Amino acid sequence: MTFNLADMFEAAVDAFGDREYLVAEGQRRTYAQMEARANALAHFLADQGVKPGDHVGIYSYNSVEWVETAWAVFKLRAVWININYRYVKDELSYLFKNADLVALVHQAEFSPQVTTLLPELPDLRLVVTIDDSSGVTPPQGSVDYEEALASGSPERDFAPRSNDDHYILYTGGTTGMPKGVVWRHQDVFYALGGGVDPVTNTRVRSPEEMVEKGRGGQITFLPIAPLMHGATQWSILGQSFVGNKTVLIAKFDPDAVWQLVGTEKANSLMITGDAMGKPLIEALDDPDADYDLSSLFAVTSSAAIFSAPVKDEFFRHFPNLVMVDAIGSSETGNNGMATLTKDTTAMKSGPTVSVLGDTVVLDEEMRPVVPGSGVIGKIARGGDIPIGYYNDPVKTAEVFITVDGKRFVMPGDFATIEADGSITLLGRGSVCINSGGEKIFPEEVESAVRSHPAVFDAIVVGVPDDRWGQRVAAIVAPRDVAPTLEEIQTHCREAIAGYKVPRELHVVESIQRSPSGKPDYRWAADVASGVPVASDLGGQRTSSGT
Repeated sequence: MTFNLADMFEAAVDAFGDREYLVAEGQRRTYAQMEARANALAHFLADQGVKPGDHVGIYSYNSVEWVETAWAVFKLRAVWININYRYVKDELSYLFKNADLVALVHQAEFSPQVTTLLPELPDLRLVVTIDDSSGVTPPQGSVDYEEALASGSPERDFAPRSNDDHYILYTGGTTGMPKGVVWRHQDVFYALGGGVDPVTNTRVRSPEEMVEKGRGGQITFLPIAPLMHGATQWSILGQSFVGNKTVLIAKFDPDAVWQLVGTEKANSLMITGDAMGKPLIEALDDPDADYDLSSLFAVTSSAAIFSAPVKDEFFRHFPNLVMVDAIGSSETGNNGMATLTKDTTAMKSGPTVSVLGDTVVLDEEMRPVVPGSGVIGKIARGGDIPIGYYNDPVKTAEVFITVDGKRFVMPGDFATIEADGSITLLGRGSVCINSGGEKIFPEEVESAVRSHPAVFDAIVVGVPDDRWGQRVAAIVAPRDVAPTLEEIQTHCREAIAGYKVPRELHVVESIQRSPSGKPDYRWAADVASGVPVASDLGGQRTSSGT
């Protein structure tokens, strides 16, 4: 039984060939069209020497070419490598070398970065450039993307594939250098690709079951985050197996998102927390807003804390909306989900979700946390988990552990187990603040700070404190008039314990985040420590020991 991702996509093509598969920046592909173009690119890559197991980088905004390249690479049993288009030279150089790239498909806009790096990458022997009308000169010796496709056969005549073929997801870059998480195809299908039913927590028994799920009709999904992040990759891959349609947007723009919901009749919107949720709500509140949103019935938030006040705003505009909180990581896959309606009381500290897969919370002695005990532990997952980090045995040994003979992955997300067995996510330990021995999770404080009516966005970090070791600092982007520290403190005390309340306030023009909406804690730490940054409004700072 084969749960190879390329095989499963081809099964969907055979069942749903005439269905529209993908819409991106005005371009459209049916399942059959995507298949033919991916086959042609795969044959071209093979003719240029790309072999099973080779690594091919994809360096582009969201586009049909991104997805075509992904399937072409998997069809060859090669491995695609996602590249963060916000990286600068040193980060790109590290990723390209660490990932052992032999080929690269990139958008023309990024040609200057690629040209600069090529002299130090002797193993990168093939570069394909996607024409994006930017007018940027491609690297010398690169091949035009459409010419590459024109030279390859559209036929499906590839060698048999395996469940053990690899998928690699590079993650990180906001708290450390990027790391490549290596998965087997079968494991990542069950962890992220829909192999476990989120309602019944039962496992798909055969690839044919996925096709059967799609025969009842088609749903249209609009994931907003970039494809260089796992959440959007798996929104596309998972929906591919059941014949659904995906709409992509190259860059996040609230008005453009709502326009797409109307024109493409999108049913489900995927965002990453408040960073996307707040601008979307503000666009709806514009007196001149005129959108047809009658098709929308679900909003999912993944990869970032989604605060209760923002959820309430969505329900104000969409009383019958179904909202889904999903927690997980590149290393664990989907750990759990919670379905919320207008009448659901949302947690203020973080999402509380029903457990998916073989997910547990382990205490400091690597024992399962007793439900309802209030003990804080770390989320760990067994069963369908990655092989480890690519080219990083030290980090692999730290994160992939064995407990009582069973292998787990434990990337560092803190959580508690509620009395009913559900998990409440608290945050990532790498940015946890230790103040006088108390653990403070930034995500919980951020949720409280963002609920202040004068706050548009916020990040919370720890700064050195002579007495307590660390104190809480809030970096805030205001809506209009900036709130004072005292106003923030008074507001937060209604939602969180006193020791978690910010002791410093830094006001900036905008909060720096990744394109997926994840907070950049390195940037925030620089702001809090007084290091000059582009978005700092003159370093305004107020502090209090209250």
